[in-house]
Formats: sequence, C-alpha cells, structure tokens
Amino acid sequence: MSKVNITINGSEVSVDNNLTVLEAAKLQGIDIPTLCFLKDINEVGACRVCVVEVEGARSLQASCVLPVRDGMKIKTHSKQVRESRKEIVELILANHNRECLTCVRNKNCELQSVADELGIQDIRYEGAKRVGTIDDFSHSIVRDSSKCILCGRCVNVCKKVQTIGILDFAERGFNTTVGPAFNMSMNDVPCIYCGQCINVCPVGALREKSEIEMVWDALDDDSKHVIVQTAPAVRAGLGEEFGLPIGTRVTGKMVSSLKKIGFDQVFDTNFAADLTIMEEGTELLGRIKNGGKLPMITSCSPGWIRFCEFNYPELLDNLSSCKSPHQMFGAILKSYYAKQKNIDPKDIFVVSIMPCTSKKTESKRDEMEVNSLRDIDAVLTTRELARMIKEARINFTELNDEEFDSALGEYSGAGVIFGATGGVMEAALRTVADVVTGEDIKEIEYTAVRGIEGVKEANVVIGDITVKAAIAHGTGNARKLLDKIIAGEADYHFIEVMGCEGGCVNGGGQPQVSGKIRDMIDVRVERAKALYEEDAIMAVRKSHENKTIQKLYKEFLEEPNSHIAHELLHTHYAKKEKYPTKSK
Repeated sequence: MSKVNITINGSEVSVDNNLTVLEAAKLQGIDIPTLCFLKDINEVGACRVCVVEVEGARSLQASCVLPVRDGMKIKTHSKQVRESRKEIVELILANHNRECLTCVRNKNCELQSVADELGIQDIRYEGAKRVGTIDDFSHSIVRDSSKCILCGRCVNVCKKVQTIGILDFAERGFNTTVGPAFNMSMNDVPCIYCGQCINVCPVGALREKSEIEMVWDALDDDSKHVIVQTAPAVRAGLGEEFGLPIGTRVTGKMVSSLKKIGFDQVFDTNFAADLTIMEEGTELLGRIKNGGKLPMITSCSPGWIRFCEFNYPELLDNLSSCKSPHQMFGAILKSYYAKQKNIDPKDIFVVSIMPCTSKKTESKRDEMEVNSLRDIDAVLTTRELARMIKEARINFTELNDEEFDSALGEYSGAGVIFGATGGVMEAALRTVADVVTGEDIKEIEYTAVRGIEGVKEANVVIGDITVKAAIAHGTGNARKLLDKIIAGEADYHFIEVMGCEGGCVNGGGQPQVSGKIRDMIDVRVERAKALYEEDAIMAVRKSHENKTIQKLYKEFLEEPNSHIAHELLHTHYAKKEKYPTKSK
C-alpha cells in the first residue's frame, strides 16, 4: 500500500493512500463527528456534520467521502469548521421532534450526543416542521417520521446488507421523507422485521413495538402464573444497557433481576434450543436416510422465514418443520409443565426475552398456537428488559448471580451457542455425530462453521455419512446462497440461515451501538465470544445429554418427531404475496 503525506491541524503525517480524511484523522486520535456515516454501508456525505477545511478548496468538504491526497492540508476544528458544524446540527434540530425526555433514545441518541459535544445550547432557527406520521401497525416495528433526520442509514442497511429494500427516500426538498413506497405501512410491505434498521438509526425514528405494559399487567394479575424465558444472545448484550463493555456475559445478574421483577419462574430458552436440536437433528437424519427433501434448512430465525416466504417460496419444503426454540418452550410450558404443576394452561402467561424484533411478529402467527392457546403471550427485546429493570429501580451491576429455576432450567453448551451464527449448525452436529456413530464423540468444537464470513461451507464426516453443510447470516448473504442452490450450483444436506448478520447476537432487539463504536468494534464478534465462553464452561455440551430433555421425552414426548412432538413442536409455512391486493 503506497503512502501519501498530509497535514492535519499543523502536524504532517504519512497515511495509506486509500483512506478518507475521516479515517486518516481517526488514526491520529481525532474524532470527527458524523451522523449519517456507516462504514461500507452508508458513505454518502448526506448530513455534512463531518465537514473539514481543506487548503485550496472553495468550500468545506465532507470528510467521510473525501479521499486523502499527497500534500493535502486539513483543519478539523478551525473556527469556520466549528461554526459550520453547529449551524448544520441546529438546522437538523430545527426540523426535529425535540421531545427528548420522552424519547426511547434519550441519553443514547447520536444527534443528542453530537449537539452536546458541539456545545449547542440554543436553536437559532425556528420555522415550519414536516408533518410527522407514526406507523405502528406491525407487531414489531414503529416508525416515527417526526424524528427522522434523513441520514439514509436505514435505507442502505435494508437495501445493501439485507437486500430487502422496503425503505427509501420519497418526495424532495423540505417534504423529503423515508419510508416504504407510496407511504405504505411497514405492515403492508415485504418487511421481515429483522430490526436492522432500528439498530443503525442514530435517533428515535425507528423502534420496537413495546409490550412492556402488557407484561407488567400480567405480573400484577394474581390469577396469572407468569413465566419468563431468555434467549442465549440476551446475556451477551444486556450488560451494555448498564454501562458494561460490549460482550460482557451477565447470565447470573440477568436471572437475579428477573426474579426481583417478580416472575413466578425464570427459565432459559437454551433448554428449548436443546429440544430443537433433538427434533431438528432427527428430522435431518430422517431426510438423509429416507430420501427426504434436501438440503434441509433451519427455521429458528423468524426474519429469515418471512424472507423465504416472500422471496423463495419454492424452497419452503426445504425448511425444517420445527418451530423456533422459544415457541417450542411456550408449547411445552402450556402442556407438560402445566400438567406437572397442576396449573390450568389458560392461567399461564409466557414472556420471551429475545434479541429479535421479528420474534414479536412470529409469536402472533396463526400457526403458533395449540388447542387455541398461544405458545407465547408477549415478547420483549433485550432493550425492553433493560427498561423494565430500570423502571423497577434494580441496581443491575450490584446484583449477585443467581441460577435459572430448576424445573426446566437445565441446558447444555450446545443450546448456548444458538445465538451466534453457525451455532445451530454446530449444536446439531454434536448430537447427530453421537446418534450416527453410537459413540460419545469428544471432539465437539466444529470451528469450521464459526466466524463472521458471510457464507461458510463445511464437509463434516460423521461415521459413514459426510454431511455437506453451509451457513449464511444476514438475508443478503442468504440470497446469494439460495440463488446458487436454485441454479444447481451447490449441493448440501443441511443449511443454517440467520436473518441478521452475526446471528442473534446482532439481532434487531439488542442494545443500540453508535455508528462511531460500530466503526471501531465488531459487536458481532465480541458478543459471540460471550456465548462460546459459556459453552466452554458447561458440564454438559451436547443437547441429547441434557437430563431434563431426556426426562421430557420419557414422560411426555415419547421420542423425537413423535406424533405429540409434531403436534406441539412443529409447524408449516406458506408463500406470502409481497404486495397483496386489498379487497375493496
């Protein structure tokens, strides 16, 4: 890589010639503010907050899209730059819904932070404001245009990363908005509710649809037996909401806080992840041995399921018929658990704490009920759980670690790694290997399926079977893989797809990380580390060795893929029209 010599604020430095001024300044310890910039996703210079002064240029330049060149002389905080940045941010604020105290992003808002860092105390510009609209018709996502700053991050993460493309700019000038075409609701377009738009939004223009009050009402109802389950990825993200470093594992404190909130039972969705492996692994072996539909594709990610229903209906028969783990758990809690505890299933209220916004919509699907009882009654994101903990005035970081309740609380390390991309595949292989060989295989870390490469492939030899596997995370990567399959260019037995890049650890319901932090730290990697750390310390690391799972089959389910297992734990999917014609 060749170098160029540039001068930044009077200091001459040598930098790679492929950098932007923003990147070069960062290497010198200078943090130029941005609002629209996201590395490799949204590099458009739209907000202009990152302007710098360049000697010889007729006007200030947007540093995020300005390449360095030899001899360039740059000032990042001259009087002209400081005043221009303030003016730009004030103009954004002049047309912004500034009810910050009641905004879900209060104290975690990039616009708020930039305004504070620039020392803005007054808004010199007051005038007409765009008429705001609130779209809250879906079960998962709320869009509030009065808070949108037109940065374009949501547009490009939806278009470039997820390849869904339901968001874009409309109108021009003062009337510009961001949303679905023809001002449609996100409920009426082929949105998969992955929530990646929420994760990258710098303000409160996009948020999850909250079910917190529903959960408080259930907790206050003495006639309800309220059970909470937590997904594996939640423990890897929740601590960030309380100031802990990204990727801090907070399993014990999370359990303690849930018990203090007042849930009757606190269970781990990892138990149901082990149950999923029993059902899905058996289904996979059955398809391989009996000439069933291959490749079999995992069905744990509801965003991915919607993506497939909208875009690849010809592959729906390839999907595993297994429900996702938290839905399975709900069905077990309202059948087996209810019978064991002599509780009327109608009086059981099941809450899922998920890293995912799409889980909210999944729980409302017509298929997700048994005997007219919904599997899951409410879904909260990791962020919503943090809000409940704060509202209950619980000092999270000072809590002692507690264990999950024992009735259905046992889980294996295989269940833990479900939250990372490749985790479902690895967990399945651990069990399938033992079943096929009839041995207790000791080498259980299938590192070939780990990591954040967009599409991974592995051939795993298990006894006399070679399992051809593939893993994709993020629907943009899934699209590439599925197109190869349809074109006959790929041959697999088993495919894991997660709707979000990095898997559930980077789900749309996880703590929001500023664009500045995202440029410095790969949150997908750091959060995944926490799950692999927990897996490594577990006494049981294979799903089929979970004694509570063994007891469940012995006393109730009989065997994997049995009639009762299919009734409770399996489902079906159907083609969805992208833009259905509404009846008049």
